[in-house]
Amino acid sequence: MYASTLPEENSATALSRYSYPAGHTTVHRLTDEDRDNVLRFLAARPAHTFGLAGFVRDNGLVSPHNRGTFYACRNPEGGLEGVALIGHFIVFEARSAEIIAAFARVAQQCVDAFLLIGEQEKVQAFWHDYAPGGQAVRLYGRELLMEMKSPAEVREAVPGLRLATMADLDVIVPAHAECGVIESGIDPLESDAEGFRARCARRIEMGKTWVWIEDGRLMFKVDVVSETPDVIYLEGVWVHSEERGKGYGSRCLSQLGREFLRRTGSVCILVNEKFKAAQMLYRKVGFTFISYYDTIFLKQKAH
Repeated sequence: MYASTLPEENSATALSRYSYPAGHTTVHRLTDEDRDNVLRFLAARPAHTFGLAGFVRDNGLVSPHNRGTFYACRNPEGGLEGVALIGHFIVFEARSAEIIAAFARVAQQCVDAFLLIGEQEKVQAFWHDYAPGGQAVRLYGRELLMEMKSPAEVREAVPGLRLATMADLDVIVPAHAECGVIESGIDPLESDAEGFRARCARRIEMGKTWVWIEDGRLMFKVDVVSETPDVIYLEGVWVHSEERGKGYGSRCLSQLGREFLRRTGSVCILVNEKFKAAQMLYRKVGFTFISYYDTIFLKQKAH
């Protein structure tokens, strides 16, 4: 690995000053004035841009809640050809290999990225240009992007399934942390307990967390990470360890799937290729495979 040339300061702050030439295109920071233009660009491929669209819709293009900087790549006429969020997460939508390479060069200046995620072929192209000066791999995973456009047969309803309230926060936080450990190998309650709790609370306040609680015990949880007119993206599906294998997960997901599809075109979820039981659950309730995604959890560079 080459030594970072980034000054010793917060990488998000340093990144905000960078603008890079990229062949016949330019890479530059986005502002909230670009919001509508960016959302139109992302809407061209909604099943693959849910992450970026969710950040933009929830937080705008300039917000500490994004935990990074939004960048764009434009053609000579000024039209958008690529959008990337570079910071804690590295997520991008790009229409050419040249633009992917340009974003990779910007991302090399970030020393504290946590996760690179995207369609398998695009992440591999990004990695080719990023790896010589970027962060090293800590953990690699391959994910299946699955989509529900019509739910499976109606299952027994779960009357207690509802949006979470702040009164539920104390039971939600450890469950969501468990999901994080399973996916990343890092316990967020050890690495950033205060920030993690605040992010869980914000999801609840925004009406994004669904729960089923019986007698004070959390039975089921799922989060709506992104919602657009075209797609709702879910993560953090969790069933109490003592209640797994009883059909509770499928009942809850079927019920939510029917509700969500009344207001959007499809429901999507990512599942690690190693998690066969989870894949079976999603297929059971009506999800089908779309494509493979790569997830690369990154080692932080020394500042």
